[in-house]
Amino acid sequence: MILLVRLAAIWFFLMLIVPVYASEPLPGNRQNDTQIGLRMSVVASSGNCSETVLITQRNDSYPDDFYEDDLYEDELYEDERQYQIADPIYPFNKAMFHVNDKLYFWILKPAAQGWRAVVPEMARTGIKNFFYNLTTPVRLINAVFQAKLNKAEAEFARFLVNTSIGILGFGNPAQNYDELKVDPEDCGQTLGVYGVGHGFYIVWPVFGPSSFRDTFGVVGDYFMDPVSYVNPWEASIAASVTDKVNATSFRIGDYESFKEAALLPYEAMRNAYVQNRDRKLVQ
Repeated sequence: MILLVRLAAIWFFLMLIVPVYASEPLPGNRQNDTQIGLRMSVVASSGNCSETVLITQRNDSYPDDFYEDDLYEDELYEDERQYQIADPIYPFNKAMFHVNDKLYFWILKPAAQGWRAVVPEMARTGIKNFFYNLTTPVRLINAVFQAKLNKAEAEFARFLVNTSIGILGFGNPAQNYDELKVDPEDCGQTLGVYGVGHGFYIVWPVFGPSSFRDTFGVVGDYFMDPVSYVNPWEASIAASVTDKVNATSFRIGDYESFKEAALLPYEAMRNAYVQNRDRKLVQ
């Protein structure tokens, strides 16, 4: 009798547990996705490390040769695994993420919407061009430090063209020359080129996501930025705020779309940040 009771208990336990594990997708299984047959899912996220893993599954709406072998999946899996960053101050970062979220919706977005409503697009584009041209020293010096002399030459030529023909940089005639279109460099990237790792992830209030390395990089960029030398300091801050609000006026809706698409917005932002920074190093 006791044996029967034990067997019944084991059977009942298995009936509860097995469906739970069976319903959870395993890395390497393929999962349906109505868009491209692939889905990226955060399957490992903790206070110390985040890891993004590709989980895919065969979709019957695709031809058989779409999944001709597992090499494609393995390459994607390895590509995503390499983008990791330590997050030892997770509680602080998560709190600052929410603070910055509120600052965006309560202050920055309304200000950008108001700015866009009263300032014509042509004028806003001119202001954006002006500030980008003004910060040429940051990009040029970092290109030199990274021994990317072709980029440095392009930045210098771009500055000359836009400052003269573009009237102090409000115009952007350099955009008509493909050889002058280069990816911007910053001090954080320079440190990365010389082998300095991310360190750990950190979210600064107002400034947003960063890393230990990129925090020092921002400080370095500050001393290369002509705007930081404007006197009095109130004028320097006003110029920086104007640049930020004006730039945001072109991107209203992007952050909202990002949040709606992300299952875990904080983790998605962290992963997107480190992926973007790592990829910039090889550009």
